[in-house]
Amino acid sequence: MPTLKAMWGPKGQQVMIPTPSQPTRRYGIGAVDYHTGQTVVLVRRRKRRREIAELLEALLEKHPTGTVYVAWDNSNTHEDDEVEAVLRGAAGRLVLLYLPTYSPWLNPIERLWRHFRREVTHCELFPNVKALIDAAYDFFKRYNRCPWRILSIIGSDPAEVT
Repeated sequence: MPTLKAMWGPKGQQVMIPTPSQPTRRYGIGAVDYHTGQTVVLVRRRKRRREIAELLEALLEKHPTGTVYVAWDNSNTHEDDEVEAVLRGAAGRLVLLYLPTYSPWLNPIERLWRHFRREVTHCELFPNVKALIDAAYDFFKRYNRCPWRILSIIGSDPAEVT
């Protein structure tokens, strides 16, 4: 379903945005590297513990050496045996940095999601779910080619990060 936002239209005419009657949902689950601006994004039918564990595994695969730090909110999907199994399997290479409850403004990925919604889904109805998923992956592919744009969106200055 499109996200609706105030927009300009011809004077005296209301802009009509079609919406589906029964939306098929997909969830974006992702992480952004605060140093490089590179992203790891998965689009899934659900956003449960299994999918969160998949994201952590994808992060470890993308960074096969060294320690991976993850800013982590207190969502109930972040606590379970599947997530714990990934943490144990990472043998200390995966460190979760817990953010305070109800503080999305502290998580850099939230700024990127907001930008994503503005550019891809605001006032836009896709003909099908595949087209929406393709647009989502295209957005992240384009931005991964120029990660300095992502760093600007999330408020990171790589020169200051040590």
